[in-house]
Amino acid sequence: MEKITSRKNEFIRYVRRLGTDGGFRREASSFVCDGEKLLAEALAHGAPITAVLWRDAPGMELDCARQYVVPGELLDYVSPLKNSGGVVFTVRSSPWAPAAPGKTLVAETIQDPGNLGTILRTANALNVDTVILTGECADVYHPKTIRAGMGAVFRQRVYEMDRQELRDYLTAHGQRLLGAALTPGARDIRSLSLQNTAVAVGSEGRGLSPQLLALCDGELIIPMNGACESLNAAVAAAIILWELTRGDAEAAGGRRAQSIR
Repeated sequence: MEKITSRKNEFIRYVRRLGTDGGFRREASSFVCDGEKLLAEALAHGAPITAVLWRDAPGMELDCARQYVVPGELLDYVSPLKNSGGVVFTVRSSPWAPAAPGKTLVAETIQDPGNLGTILRTANALNVDTVILTGECADVYHPKTIRAGMGAVFRQRVYEMDRQELRDYLTAHGQRLLGAALTPGARDIRSLSLQNTAVAVGSEGRGLSPQLLALCDGELIIPMNGACESLNAAVAAAIILWELTRGDAEAAGGRRAQSIR
């Protein structure tokens, strides 16, 4: 196994750039991750790992194209974290195969990668089928998105679409689109059936754009204390995701209660 010791090494420069340059990540169709837990997630879900850098010695046997041993200082240098967890690896990014939307959350212009990662993690935890990103959203493969997502990048189906593509996609699959918005006609989310419905949540500062609201079939609101102006985007998305899946959860709860009796 090859050992690398210099920051000037071409591959070291490549990995470091993947962690810092979103445009380069798109150009290279690759991203970088850190830590054995993420590596285990990637392996478990068949992610196309392209290279692994180990601190001082390999931690496990892997069947991937390239593996390197590097000193700790160099691993910290290429890691997207302040201090590496002991292994840094690169993964080829590839689009998810087309599929029917199922339970769907639309995220428009979620600019904070931590919020986006939390949304993906929550969607995956609640078995939401599809997350659609539209507008100027943060990079799915930004290191902060990946870290906040706790491996959801390998498990959660995510599509990126412009607004018209979104509308056409949902219409083709018989889904309506409701937007979470503080509008006079918005209805309490608890009063709505969300079957065959995608729900859109907007950016942290401005909410949904007028352009997206114009595509919606209606608006909904999360009821809250009138003295509170808004919720964090990831928190609002979590509530919406729970409501999208509440029917499934209640049915499962009923089955459990029945089995206890």
